[in-house]
Amino acid sequence: MTARFCKKTPASKTIDMTDDYEPDRAFFGRRKGKALREGQNAMIEGVLPRLRLPEGEIADLRTLFPHPVTAVRLEIGFGGGEHLLHRMRESPEIGFIGVEPFINGMAKFLAIIEREGLTNIRLWDADAALMLPRLPAGSLDAIDLLYPDPWPKRRQRKRRFVSERTLSLFARALREGGRFRFASDIDDYVGWTLSRLLRSADFDWTDARADDWRVPYPGWIRTRYEAKAIAAGRVPSYLTALRRAS
Repeated sequence: MTARFCKKTPASKTIDMTDDYEPDRAFFGRRKGKALREGQNAMIEGVLPRLRLPEGEIADLRTLFPHPVTAVRLEIGFGGGEHLLHRMRESPEIGFIGVEPFINGMAKFLAIIEREGLTNIRLWDADAALMLPRLPAGSLDAIDLLYPDPWPKRRQRKRRFVSERTLSLFARALREGGRFRFASDIDDYVGWTLSRLLRSADFDWTDARADDWRVPYPGWIRTRYEAKAIAAGRVPSYLTALRRAS
């Protein structure tokens, strides 16, 4: 037994070992909210096609950016883009791939990166689980999955993004030693994710003490969603796992 199985799990976490959703996924969330304004439509029609990942398999992620990058990171479901924009600004030498199928959030994000002239970004506006197999093996330095839809009802849980299948896709795309971060304010989903990380042969959960998963990541900014969760009395957890060497 390795050290990762000897750690105590967060005391309030519910471990759910329900079988995961295995067939080819379809995006389960909303694709569109309010009608887009004219300027937002212009972003979707004019800017998104230029930044969208190309179709088919991708040979080298680093060549997709207009300037050399030292690493490539992926954020899945960036919502309003607050965290992703912060990371892009603080690390212009790193290339980022942002995934967000919700068109309204994507339009707002595009307007900001156009206004600020940010170039270290490529985008995907559909299901990340269908995009991940097209990435080169070992091409990502990090993956962030922050506050994903928890699908709290029991009959909905197989819609959750984290599954044994998606963790295997993460492991394939990450380099050895690459990190996976998962943040949520829903204890049941944290336990769900942790149970799958602990039984994965590809990841080592790095948190050793409660403070490790209760304290935000270095350089963290609090998003509007997280502020609302805390105001409502929910306590966020911040899990970190590293891709094991083959």
